[in-house]
Amino acid sequence: MADVRYPTSPTEMARLAPEELRERFLVTDLFVAGEVRFTLSLHDRLLIGGAMPGGGELILDPPAELRAENLCDRRELGIVCLEGVGSVTTDGQQHPVSAEDIVYVGQGTETVSVAGDAVFYIVSAPAHLAHPTTLIPRESAESVRIGDAHKASERTLRKYVHEDGVRSCELALGITTLEPGSVWNTMPCHTHDRRTEIYLYFGLDPAERVVHLCGEPARTRSIIVADRQAVISPPWSVHTGAGTAPYRFVWSTAGENLAYNDMDLVATESLS
Repeated sequence: MADVRYPTSPTEMARLAPEELRERFLVTDLFVAGEVRFTLSLHDRLLIGGAMPGGGELILDPPAELRAENLCDRRELGIVCLEGVGSVTTDGQQHPVSAEDIVYVGQGTETVSVAGDAVFYIVSAPAHLAHPTTLIPRESAESVRIGDAHKASERTLRKYVHEDGVRSCELALGITTLEPGSVWNTMPCHTHDRRTEIYLYFGLDPAERVVHLCGEPARTRSIIVADRQAVISPPWSVHTGAGTAPYRFVWSTAGENLAYNDMDLVATESLS
């Protein structure tokens, strides 16, 4: 079974108590040794999961809510190795992975498993076209330095699954690393009504936190996020944050298109 998160309107988000806000949008318990866990957002039906094989092997079976025989019957996957060394096996083909490598798994793949002493993060979106399953090593991802060190927002963004790289049906996926001395991610921030986005924060010291901002630009809310926790961002919501220490995050979107630059920028001075 998956933990199901239902769609939320802007008006409803503005009225949620802090604990209700966390229950709707923060995913805190994806990673448990020896288990595969899933959370399904009904915003664009993005599915995220965590798997920790602990040196063994874990099969990625579909949660009951998908009503599918195999996880990729009607879906595509991105499997991110957050740390450690392991492998992803798809229909008998093994793909060795290490930290920040990603395996894209195409629609129609029948069997998927993960193995090794690694921590795996899983992102899945509905798919109606089959694209080739592809291993994307960290060094092969498109890398770009963005942001401004003087505004504490300098970061390296790596695109793995996107319209100009490894192709997918509707999933876009990458990893952003904050540069030393910077704390802000996605600043200036934006919204994109055509795609839901999920951030999985990782590489954060256990004693540190990220303050993640969400909601409409003129009615922002905050969620305190720890290491290996994810925040679901509805299409109409901003998604940005500042950390108390260095961190990284996996960003993933799904929805109407794959255009990375299809976003509505929000002027920082307009945030409230």
